[in-house]
Amino acid sequence: MGVDEPGLPTLFEWAGGGDAVRRMVDAFYDRVENDDLLSPFFPGGVSEHHRAHVAAWWSEVLGGPTTYSDELGGYESMLAHHRDLAITHEQRHRFAATMSLAADDAALPDDAEFRAAIIGYLEWGTRLAMQNSRPGADVVEHAPVPRWGWGVAPPWQG
Repeated sequence: MGVDEPGLPTLFEWAGGGDAVRRMVDAFYDRVENDDLLSPFFPGGVSEHHRAHVAAWWSEVLGGPTTYSDELGGYESMLAHHRDLAITHEQRHRFAATMSLAADDAALPDDAEFRAAIIGYLEWGTRLAMQNSRPGADVVEHAPVPRWGWGVAPPWQG
């Protein structure tokens, strides 16, 4: 189910499509591999397999192809990857800040509206992941992959 924003490009389209999302994901994990707070989640580094799956997740969330749902297990798979990780508040914040920097590294659009939309998803998604990562957490077991939209600030078109 997509966000109903007639006449507006998806965030995926605005970002520049799959190549742009993959650049952001790669820039993010390049930073993570050198981050003392986040790298312990990925002993030995972040695999190509993981990077590709996360790029598919982000692409779908931003309104692109539904590959994560169709081929990679959907929401339930993402939930399984985060259960029992015991993500701390500091790690959640570092994750979100590092992804924001990765969007800069990847030269994604830097207009305020686009960045507000992706940061909105980062805040929502990382807080949900942190809650779901607590050992014994009462989680929503089945849900669709979220499809994020522009929200309150659609792209400024002059």
